[in-house]
Amino acid sequence: MIGSATAQPADKPNIVLILADDLGYADTGFTGSKEIRTPHLDRLAASGVIFTQGYANHPYCAPSRAGLLAGRYQQRFGFEANPHHDPANPYLGIGPEETLFPERLRKAGYVTGCIGKWHLGAGPEFHPNRRGFDYFYGFIEGGHDYFRIDMSRPDDAYLAPLARNDQPASFDGYLTDALSRDAVEFIRTNKDQPFFLFLSYNAPHSPLQAPKEDIELYKNIADPKRRVYAAMVHAMDRGIGEVIDALESNELRKGTMVFFLSDNGGPIGMPENKYWWNGSSNGPLREGKAFLYEGGIRVPFLASWPDRIPAGKSFDFPVISLDIARTAVEHAGADAQSDRPLEGVDLVPFVRGDKTDPPHEGVFFRDSNGKRFAVIRSDGRKLVQNHPGGKIELFDLSADLDESEDLFSKDGETAQALRSLYDDWNASNVPARFLNSPLYRKLLQEFYVDTIPEDARAAGFGPEK
Repeated sequence: MIGSATAQPADKPNIVLILADDLGYADTGFTGSKEIRTPHLDRLAASGVIFTQGYANHPYCAPSRAGLLAGRYQQRFGFEANPHHDPANPYLGIGPEETLFPERLRKAGYVTGCIGKWHLGAGPEFHPNRRGFDYFYGFIEGGHDYFRIDMSRPDDAYLAPLARNDQPASFDGYLTDALSRDAVEFIRTNKDQPFFLFLSYNAPHSPLQAPKEDIELYKNIADPKRRVYAAMVHAMDRGIGEVIDALESNELRKGTMVFFLSDNGGPIGMPENKYWWNGSSNGPLREGKAFLYEGGIRVPFLASWPDRIPAGKSFDFPVISLDIARTAVEHAGADAQSDRPLEGVDLVPFVRGDKTDPPHEGVFFRDSNGKRFAVIRSDGRKLVQNHPGGKIELFDLSADLDESEDLFSKDGETAQALRSLYDDWNASNVPARFLNSPLYRKLLQEFYVDTIPEDARAAGFGPEK
């Protein structure tokens, strides 16, 4: 652990960012769940503000995390897909030209820690210790088995050893519990200096695994998949409670800015992959992970900072995960403007009521190199093209949260205004730098099959075409 005896300056808040993975919008108490118990998240929400229109900046894992940590729309730097896990490829990750906001905090005197899932590139140049984090404990791939490491399976990154900085590491018991314990230790070790902690859970992302005693707590849930999922959320909530308790026991709670959100909505079953559903519920929202409808991008989202943010408040204008970086950097006294300025807004004056206008004219989404897009205006009007080449739809989210009534043919003026708003934003984007992992793997296989010389193939090398 990084440690210091230096006293913490009174004007620099500690910052804790907690990220869930594939959490359903309706699966926390503060977003309405009556089935899954999240008392610690609910207590955290009651101590601060709930963003009822809080958005992740992308409908699936890695691009969402890239924009979150860069504090800029990831389409500005071509990170628009889940990179394949290839430690030898220096291109499959977040480009070195991007300064992640933890690095901005380091320059302002913060010690920075990342615990849990990374998923922003497997090569050494993408390692968290080289991207603004003093301390890292977790795994580089997009997920991990929750109970075991198996070094006899180098083909399966989900069974690989964890890493503690640049050294292999293990864990005891259940992975979510191990990450929570490490977060508590990071707080204890660094309590005397300003710190930033990114607690990046992989729960409740697959594989669906939980301790038997936690599963037993939800034996009333009939569906076995949802029962395990509920237990996974329960364990994550328990760990979040331990983190908040650690802040309180070290007399840091009032001066610590805490954010919680999910990286995207919960996955739903699809015709081509009915097993993709992880047991989650997005409630009234349409669709889920990977979709640009609300179920894929609107997420449980809260902020708590007792010294500065009023308790028990809801904020109803659209906000986006990029705002977290800007808020943290501004209040840490760090530089938000040089070396690719941050694009979010400081949320504090808005939730305090010092500013009463919407934080954003619009929030924007793009996938598949621009073949899918969405824009949501501050008044709740949403323009979306969810399928490449599919129809463009217009919704009024203030009256139609489940996106059931397409207004495109009825209100062409609004549709055109939203399209212009999106086009202006999109003009500063660049093409995607790499392919999504499944397509990348497919092209690798085709390349291998098609490029084996015929004489080598005749000698028995390579697969059959």
